[in-house]
Amino acid sequence: MVPTKTKPDVEGKEKEILSSIIVGYTTDIQTLEEENRILRESVNNLKKQLEKFQNPPLLVAEIKDLLDGNALIKLNNGNEFYVGLGPHLNDIAPGDSVLVEQKNLTVLRQIPVSKSFNVEKFVIIEKPTVSWSDVGGLDRQAEEIREVIELPLKKPELFEKVGIQPPKGILLYGPPGTGKTLLAKAVASATDSTFVEVVGSELVQKFIGEGAKMIKEIFQMAREKAPAIIFIDELDALASKRIDIGTSGEREVQRTFMQLLAEIDGFKPLGDVKIVGCTNRKDILDPAVVRPGRLDRLIEIPNPNHE
Repeated sequence: MVPTKTKPDVEGKEKEILSSIIVGYTTDIQTLEEENRILRESVNNLKKQLEKFQNPPLLVAEIKDLLDGNALIKLNNGNEFYVGLGPHLNDIAPGDSVLVEQKNLTVLRQIPVSKSFNVEKFVIIEKPTVSWSDVGGLDRQAEEIREVIELPLKKPELFEKVGIQPPKGILLYGPPGTGKTLLAKAVASATDSTFVEVVGSELVQKFIGEGAKMIKEIFQMAREKAPAIIFIDELDALASKRIDIGTSGEREVQRTFMQLLAEIDGFKPLGDVKIVGCTNRKDILDPAVVRPGRLDRLIEIPNPNHE
């Protein structure tokens, strides 16, 4: 006889089957809930991105003046408007860059001031390790450079006591490869100054006003990193004698040159910033750059002799 299954055995088997089915459904539900959560997060992220794209862009403006809780702003196209200020704008001041709404031009927030400069890709900024002992010969020239550049940076009180203004810079001229750059690096190292090396031809830009803007930023950067020495190589590419040529390129060179003169003579004092110009063609330089009060100390760096 075949033994028959009792009722408790059948019920136990059915319970096991139901339990396995429930466990399978529970796992499926958990998987679906996790997928649903991921999909909801994706939808929320897409909604945020859509809202971001739907928001109109803001305009960049400059604060010209603050009047009775409002502001006089200037847009990039030159138009000026008297507009309201948004909340939490207690620290803005004339000259700050701000973001304004397109329709009513309300000032919404201030643009943080960046400490980086756009000109850093055009210049070489370093702390030289060259010493005076690395310079062979040129003793007289080195002594003149130390007198004009090193002494005012190390002992400015001597000039204050006498009541005279220290020289703003020097001009090194002579054939190529005679050590002009080496001398400039040596004096920068001796005074622990930041050495900012600029090539004059790179300051002549294609678009109007770009070269003058670069000159302004270079001097601003040098003031930030003072004491500093601005070494302008190939100065004749920028400061050659001005002639009456009506080409736009020549006019742009003259604008850049005038900005250089304005920075040397400008209202912002140079302080611990000294200028060292370098050229192979002193004869074609504009007299304005070497007049008294500018690069008025001319030092010739000749070819080496037998000594």
